[in-house]
Amino acid sequence: MPPLLANSLSMPDHTTMSRTQSLQRAALISYLLLILLTVLWEGWLAPAPKAPPGFWLTLKSTLLLVPLFGMLRDKPRSYLWACLLVMLYFMEGTMLLYLHRTETFAPHSVLPYALLETLLTIGFIASAGFYVRAARAAGAQL
Repeated sequence: MPPLLANSLSMPDHTTMSRTQSLQRAALISYLLLILLTVLWEGWLAPAPKAPPGFWLTLKSTLLLVPLFGMLRDKPRSYLWACLLVMLYFMEGTMLLYLHRTETFAPHSVLPYALLETLLTIGFIASAGFYVRAARAAGAQL
């Protein structure tokens, strides 16, 4: 391989690094917003009516905390695992959107929070996927 091409493949340029960092930042922000939404939704805004108080809050929030520590340490593998986990929240959001489609948007209704959950999960999955791809291209190990 010519030396110029080998150097360009091994040393990522400034735009690649800033793109990788912006994708990582977008993924982390959407993930943290998903945690915040889960705590607010299940804790105060519209908790599940037939479950014991705090059950879904504890279960859903604790699951989201598992990959967070690796994500805060900039480990691309944690972003991959978080994508798999967040797909469960995507399924929940789309299922609730379908089941409550006849309701109106009200503060204590499930519908606005399910819509927000679905949008946050789509944003996270897209940005985390592109972040892991960019990080691998920059030479990060999974």
